[in-house]
Amino acid sequence: MRLQQLVNRLRDSFCWQHALELIFPEEKGDLMEEMFVIKDGSLSYFAGAENKDERVLVPDSWSLTNIHDMACELFYYLKGGKVDYDEEHNRVFGHSQFDRMNQERKILFYPRQHHILVKNDGCQDSIPTFFGRLGLYIEGSVFPPLSGIHIRIIATRDSSIASLKNGELVISIACCVFYHNCGNHGVLKDRTLLFLKIGSIIESGKFVLTSYVKSKKLNDAQKLFDEMPNRDVLTWTAIISGFSRVNCSGMALQLFREMLVEGVCPNHFTLSTVLKLCSKVGDVRMGKGIHGWILRNGVKLDVVLENSLLDLYAKFDEFVYARKLYDSMGEKSTDTDNIILGVYVRSCDVNKSLHLFRNLPCRNAASWNTIICGLMQGGYLNAALELLYEMVENESEFNNFTSSIALSVASSLLILELGRQVHGRIVRCGLHNDGFVKSALINMYIKCGNLEKASVIYSQLPSGFATKQGSNIVCSDTMTEIVSRSSMVYGYVRNGKYEDAFKTFVSMVRERVLMDKFTIASVVSACANAGVLELGRQVHGFIQKSVEQLDAHLASSLIDMYAKGGSLDCAHRIFDQMTYYLNVVIWTSMIVGCSLHGHGKEAIRLFEQMRYEGIIPNEVTFIGVLTACSHAGLLEDGLLYFNMMKDVYAIKPKVEHYTCMVDLYGRAGLLNEVKEFIYENDLSHLSVVWKAFLSSCLLYRDLEMGKWVSEKLFRLEPQDEGSYVLLSNMCSGSQKWQEASRARSSMQHSGINKTPGQSWIHLKNQVHSFVAGDRSHPQHAQIYEYLDKLIGRLKEIGYLHDVKLVMQDVEEEQGEVLLGWHSEKLAVAYGIISLGSAIPIRIMKNLRICTDCHNFMKLTSQLLGREIIVRDICRFHHFNSGHCSCGDYW
Repeated sequence: MRLQQLVNRLRDSFCWQHALELIFPEEKGDLMEEMFVIKDGSLSYFAGAENKDERVLVPDSWSLTNIHDMACELFYYLKGGKVDYDEEHNRVFGHSQFDRMNQERKILFYPRQHHILVKNDGCQDSIPTFFGRLGLYIEGSVFPPLSGIHIRIIATRDSSIASLKNGELVISIACCVFYHNCGNHGVLKDRTLLFLKIGSIIESGKFVLTSYVKSKKLNDAQKLFDEMPNRDVLTWTAIISGFSRVNCSGMALQLFREMLVEGVCPNHFTLSTVLKLCSKVGDVRMGKGIHGWILRNGVKLDVVLENSLLDLYAKFDEFVYARKLYDSMGEKSTDTDNIILGVYVRSCDVNKSLHLFRNLPCRNAASWNTIICGLMQGGYLNAALELLYEMVENESEFNNFTSSIALSVASSLLILELGRQVHGRIVRCGLHNDGFVKSALINMYIKCGNLEKASVIYSQLPSGFATKQGSNIVCSDTMTEIVSRSSMVYGYVRNGKYEDAFKTFVSMVRERVLMDKFTIASVVSACANAGVLELGRQVHGFIQKSVEQLDAHLASSLIDMYAKGGSLDCAHRIFDQMTYYLNVVIWTSMIVGCSLHGHGKEAIRLFEQMRYEGIIPNEVTFIGVLTACSHAGLLEDGLLYFNMMKDVYAIKPKVEHYTCMVDLYGRAGLLNEVKEFIYENDLSHLSVVWKAFLSSCLLYRDLEMGKWVSEKLFRLEPQDEGSYVLLSNMCSGSQKWQEASRARSSMQHSGINKTPGQSWIHLKNQVHSFVAGDRSHPQHAQIYEYLDKLIGRLKEIGYLHDVKLVMQDVEEEQGEVLLGWHSEKLAVAYGIISLGSAIPIRIMKNLRICTDCHNFMKLTSQLLGREIIVRDICRFHHFNSGHCSCGDYW
């Protein structure tokens, strides 16, 4: 039947993505040529199935006519109507066939006003009002949709041919076009009004609901859904799918439960959607319940539904269920094989995984991605690399997901050249403009140490983000920019470029870009490492506004930041807030913080309390405890915990633990015991151990032992500046000027550049840095004037420069000629003149504080009644009332 064929062509061949272009009457219909194949040269149909005399020819011009006007013309062609055109409309369509139509029925069309007026022609019983003004706006223009229709809309698909004579076919087509048009473009402002105008028609409601869902107007969709009198499985599925698409998984699952309560039987698509949601949110129990419901109700499983179940069991390591389901499946697709391959990979059965992969009947890109990704995540990096090369040789599809896996392999193995090769292949495959791939490239270059290249790629990323509803944070349509910015923050922090990390973070806050907890923790770590406590407090404030509940990772980062920033009290407050969430990470952070500040007894108390509460310490915890014992000179306690680590907790000592023990013996003055300990534990090949030993020799001014240790260090690390500086300082402290000069000359001849001493203070969101004799600061005149007066006042209470350290300090400060101009003294002077008397002065220094400056800080705190906190390369020094927390032992 030709008429039904026409209906099918209009319904099935229409390209909805061009709906806005086709729906406006003033648009030309040349796109129709791309959508219809006119086999007979003209469209035709039978008005009656059995009466061939009623055969009507449709004008050929309809193949070039706008779909909206085609519907109008078809209706009036059936009714014998008359259409009058103005001059503008005639230029667009120019259909002379309508001049022969019945003069009694007219339609007046005004293309400029974009609305249609219909003269009542006696057919009001079937169609009261064909077109009318509805007042809906699309892209700023008034659009003339159908209104006032209360007859069947889509039901005519199953109606007899005779019923189509009443124009229901035309209305059906027009409504479908309008709804799909609005849904795809998301421009309809008031679909609820349209729905009410049409009437409570189930099929029309479905189209309106689908339009809301496609436009992500879920509040409107929910309102319309609640008002619909009859909700069938398609309606329920539409609303569930809508919430699923925008990641409102909880709401979607709740709607599914309500659907079952109302007695609506889900179809295969509904079940598949809900099973995917269960996989996404990790609700394997509900997934099993749905599987049971399927079995109880005798639902016939198809491949899609079986794959959804299989994927659920695979993702949550339900290997037994997954294997049974796989074995019971009759038809298996390539996707099915890939899912079960992932099951074996996640079960860490490498041999079975590789065997299954080799015997797959059909391997696609997903198969290669699954096995390579599984091997990589399981730690089999070399095997993953071999398969990656094999995949390239087999010329398998190289898509964006494959690219990210290959880049992950390169970054995990830290092979920059491999990453560059993958980058080249990405460019050849045309994937270099993909935001997801660019983000993976940024991460690879950062981990492989090429921050400059990562910055270049990052600068090429398109900006684009959208606000997250109900908060001051933003979520991206794709997570590309968010992940990339987060990677850059991590990269800057990892490479010590803290200022760049802060700038990126501030830009993310200002632009309200969504940040995960890992990104925020990276910024907190940057504040900790840079020693900028005030900025750290601001980040903490941002966390309090943006994060509902601190997790262990964020809490430990904040504790570390406050501890390294010199505010151990704030670190304790964070620790106390986590009473019910304490784990080994948080305990360790607090113990390490106490050790940095020389609170050895407090660190030991926390360690014992942690053990009492059943928390098992790890290797990092013991590093904190041993460091605390070393800084506090608690030799017996240090030996006790070192043996406890080995004997009770079966933790094999690492380099860091051995270094703590060498430092512990050395600070106690047991230099011969240090030597024995090194050889007994076969540590002579570790330069870091010898450096700790040399520091102890400097502390006790054992020049002969120091020379012997220096020779060991020079052989292990001939280019290390620290060994030469320590030896030179030791000789200067013993007033062995010629030997000190030889040490410095050897350093210069080896081409080694000494790191200049630098101190800094953070005030008013700005870091003020100083080096010895520095006059670059805008207030340098005021600083030096105050410092000279302060030193004069200190001399009155007994301060004397440690003159024997002059040669040492000249080397430490790279060109300093006067002890009074050390960088930390300049920083303290600036802090005194800039801060109120009640505010502690916090100074950070990149080298070990010298004895002269240490004495200066003690007496200054006594004279001025100020608390001064200095963090050097070794530890914190809290100066108060003429005393230091280190007990002059550092």
